[in-house]
Amino acid sequence: MRIHFFSAILATLALFPTLLFAVNEDLAPESATGTLVQKTVSARHQLVVTAHPLATQAGYKVLQQGGSAADAAVAVQAMLTLVEPQSSGIGGGAFMLYWDNSTQQLTAFDGRETAPAAADENLFMTAEGTPMDWWDAMVGGRSVGTPGVLAMLELSQKKYGKQPWDSLFNDAIATSESGFTVTPRLHQLLAANINPGLGRYPQAKDYFFTPEGEPLPVGYQLTNPALADSLRQIATQGATALYQGELGVKIVEAVKQASDNPGKLQLSDLQNYRAVARQAICRPFRQYRVCGFPPPTSGGVTTLQILRMMEFAEQQPLPADSVDFYHLFSQASRLAYADRARYLADSDFIQVPVDELLDDAYLHQRSQLISPLKDMGKANPGELPSKISRADDRSPELPSTSHFVIIDRWGNAVSMTSSIEMAFGSTLMAGGFLLNNQLTDFSFVAEQDGKPVANRVQPGKRPRSSMSPMMVFDENNQLVAALGSPGGSRIISYVAKNLYLKLSSDISLQQAFNTPHMVNRNGVTELEVGTAAEQFAEPLKALGHETKIRDLNSGLHGFFRQRDGSWASAVDPRREGSALGD
Repeated sequence: MRIHFFSAILATLALFPTLLFAVNEDLAPESATGTLVQKTVSARHQLVVTAHPLATQAGYKVLQQGGSAADAAVAVQAMLTLVEPQSSGIGGGAFMLYWDNSTQQLTAFDGRETAPAAADENLFMTAEGTPMDWWDAMVGGRSVGTPGVLAMLELSQKKYGKQPWDSLFNDAIATSESGFTVTPRLHQLLAANINPGLGRYPQAKDYFFTPEGEPLPVGYQLTNPALADSLRQIATQGATALYQGELGVKIVEAVKQASDNPGKLQLSDLQNYRAVARQAICRPFRQYRVCGFPPPTSGGVTTLQILRMMEFAEQQPLPADSVDFYHLFSQASRLAYADRARYLADSDFIQVPVDELLDDAYLHQRSQLISPLKDMGKANPGELPSKISRADDRSPELPSTSHFVIIDRWGNAVSMTSSIEMAFGSTLMAGGFLLNNQLTDFSFVAEQDGKPVANRVQPGKRPRSSMSPMMVFDENNQLVAALGSPGGSRIISYVAKNLYLKLSSDISLQQAFNTPHMVNRNGVTELEVGTAAEQFAEPLKALGHETKIRDLNSGLHGFFRQRDGSWASAVDPRREGSALGD
């Protein structure tokens, strides 16, 4: 590793507030590091929007060279592994919606991690038979699931790519060797000790901290020759390099050598991993068709439920700056999150009643529980015709995540959410990249009152997620928009709110992203600190809400088709993303 210090850039840190965290469900996977003014990029032919300028540049270069959206996605993820290591990488998993414009086909590519074959429902139970503390479970090898993002990217690129696979890693390899500048955001997340396990194991400690033990300051030029070597292997050998080659051996060794919290991942888990092509789920909202990702993520179902229940309950579309909108959104969210906790998990292992949960008659009935004059309090899950008997999930689900969107010159598009779970994942590194801690997205408890929890740990199972890559189509089945966000279980709220606002008014998608956040996950109504949302605290309390003003840090990225046929980018001002297009 080669590090150069540019002390003059340290002054920029004054722009970023101190970060505070609590070890509970309120914890954000990543937190605020200031806001940036984002300008919309208008493009007629191709567009890339990602969480880091270098990743945006890498994807855009592939498009300029004649690559497809599937090609560009590989280049973007490779670069994000280097420059946004806290959020995603080839040691994690992802969900991708891919729109093939020539065949008018939408595919949901599932690259979610899986539980090792040796894991069972007692994975996160202590010897005394009680659930482990989340922090004790998260750091180290126990929480590492079989990485899926690379297999998923290879599956989608083989079907829809136009460029040679090995050419898609050139920028990430070169930048790994020459280095990239540590940004204020990365420094702040290191300095804030958001993941206290980051200094526990030598590889991550040596990579992210100076020899004196200080977090890398803004302006350091950080190189990663180990990642460059790993990406070369993947470029020449394909995903086989990770699932059957030297990189797989390194991953398993890292998991086993975490002797304070070893994991159960074996080489056979990597060798047996398969990415899956699933059918997207689509439902009407206004004059549009909104499409999301099916289980094992809860994002698609829950987002679509919120939108449809709001449409049924409203008398007219509501503006973002009104207490009526905040109240209605919170109530629909309560009902949807209640269903999420009871019914949603990996559909390859349990019955997930997607059609029942999205049935118009059912959602209309649920919407009638919403009073415009009073908060309903904690909502109960709905009773479904299938009479499924289950207990509610108990998992904090704190994914540190990244979302990007791409559209190419042929009209093919990607909406992809990628994650390693908590910021900096398990804090274990192998081959220059961090390993996920996604297994903590499972419920630590397998059953309650004799009823099974849908999201319990099972061998080979994919933990439930909230990742919500979305696409929107018009009445002629033409693509209108793509978007998504990081943010843990709050992802659903961020995405649903912005879809509602954009599809219900004439504001731009960027203007929607700029609006304050409000979240209710069937509990406290959370209002984004330092924004106009704070003014609604007292009116909401008057309606019976328990409110909390706090940081709500999304990372929304998207695009929307303009009336003239061009594409307009939208970048969340809360992070450091960018857009490029022509």
